[in-house]
Amino acid sequence: MTTRPLRILFVCSGNICRSPLAEAIFAHLARQGGVEGRFLLDSAGTHDYHEGDPADPRTRRVGSKHGIEVASIAREVRPSDFADFDLILAMDRGHRRELLARSPAAHRHKIEMMRAYDEPRADPDVPDPYYGGAEGFEEIYEILSVCCRNLLKSLVSRLSAPASPPGGTEPA
Repeated sequence: MTTRPLRILFVCSGNICRSPLAEAIFAHLARQGGVEGRFLLDSAGTHDYHEGDPADPRTRRVGSKHGIEVASIAREVRPSDFADFDLILAMDRGHRRELLARSPAAHRHKIEMMRAYDEPRADPDVPDPYYGGAEGFEEIYEILSVCCRNLLKSLVSRLSAPASPPGGTEPA
């Protein structure tokens, strides 16, 4: 039996800083772990500010510095994304609120915070580096690396677990 890949969407504001870097880091880690075929990845923005543009040059530079190509092209979240993706990861609380407001009720359970996969921290948001310097991009790289590593570990564990029988009970 062939199972389809788990579809994951990473979301930030304009889809040129945080979400494309998260997508690229996760893809890199999945490739390193030999499980890239188990995931279908994309990233998007809550707004169309940069639709059709490559990731910010600073995002691409920090990725390159760490051996990761950030090749995504910016797009806005589409209504179909809520049905098409299994997991939608918001980079901050504002993105989460926006996604929950746009999502049909049946798909809201798919929306999570990226930093839910971080080490315990007081701030649940991945900071926006756009208006700062290179150090902000390095900071989000470090945060997203931890989150992506923990996310991948969690998902691989979940995907490897035997399926529960219908009703969630073991046969007698």
